[in-house]
Amino acid sequence: MLKGAGAFALTGVLAGCTTTASDAPDLSAAKALYGPLPKERFPIAALPVEKIDPQYYRQTVRYRTKEPVGTIIVDTSSFFLYLVQPDNKAIRYGVGLGRAGFSWSGSAMVQWKRKWPTWTPPAEMIKREPHLEKYSHENGGMQPGLKNPLGARALYIFKDGRDTLYRLHGTPEYWSIGKAVSSGCVRLFNHDIIDLYQRVPNKTPIVVM
Repeated sequence: MLKGAGAFALTGVLAGCTTTASDAPDLSAAKALYGPLPKERFPIAALPVEKIDPQYYRQTVRYRTKEPVGTIIVDTSSFFLYLVQPDNKAIRYGVGLGRAGFSWSGSAMVQWKRKWPTWTPPAEMIKREPHLEKYSHENGGMQPGLKNPLGARALYIFKDGRDTLYRLHGTPEYWSIGKAVSSGCVRLFNHDIIDLYQRVPNKTPIVVM
């Protein structure tokens, strides 16, 4: 697995797909973890960590699973994403979920990844929201940037060689992490999707439950 930014080491999280309360990183450590990223193609501002529930800070937790090391597990019931690590541990990220985030479950893989991706809304979304027609595939999609719904990185999920239209992606809307939002798939803080992007290669297995 590729190396990325560090994550905080914690204890107190139970095995399997459930967790218990644990000590979150302190505010000063969180500020360091989620500081400004001026060298990005589109510079990213620091997150206002004092406004974020500490359980959604990126952190290393104890986690037992039968899935192999390197697997991504998305627990839609708890709004957490786990990246399985050795020795019964995982890196845990907070996520926000939209309609698409609840509509698919099962096993698949990360087919490919993109930095600062173009966003192309699916035809079904354009049908519901006609004003998005200007970002259709035929019109070239929405160009990368801080306002792009896919954020700083995107991981594209395929199953049996077919695009599920399911994405793991970044967002500047920090307040949406830990919540069910109106649209989209699985969103992470831009800082966290950058970290995850660095850690997982193409063909990484993913389990959504």
